[in-house]
Amino acid sequence: MINKKRLSQQLIKHEGLRLKPYRCTADKLTIGVGRNLDDVGITEEEALYLLGADIQVVINQCTVAFAWFERLDELRKEAVINLVFNMGLTKFKQFKKTISYIEQGKFDLAGAELLDSNYARQVGQRSIDVANQLAGVD
Repeated sequence: MINKKRLSQQLIKHEGLRLKPYRCTADKLTIGVGRNLDDVGITEEEALYLLGADIQVVINQCTVAFAWFERLDELRKEAVINLVFNMGLTKFKQFKKTISYIEQGKFDLAGAELLDSNYARQVGQRSIDVANQLAGVD
């Protein structure tokens, strides 16, 4: 079972929580917790509601896209959800070595492979946190 509270806290740490729109690094108008929207403000409650809905969408995507997803333990599922939440399913599917290592249960190698990517250079500490979570390191 996914611990949505913990995952929400982690995604807020990595995405940030903003109540007014801003331009993200991809020049997308974004609001709340990594959510692209038109130029309109939202309350914290609305941002967290949207986050919960977005997490469920990603859980559903991961469940459909990866036969191995359901076999992962809770923390590793959350790491994969974090990755897909951040980069989108299509982009995450390009991480073929990382995905292969996850599928094989070689989580140390999955984390190392993740850190050896442009993604890691772009997101910094977030990639270290997620790689450690995959590898089972606190």
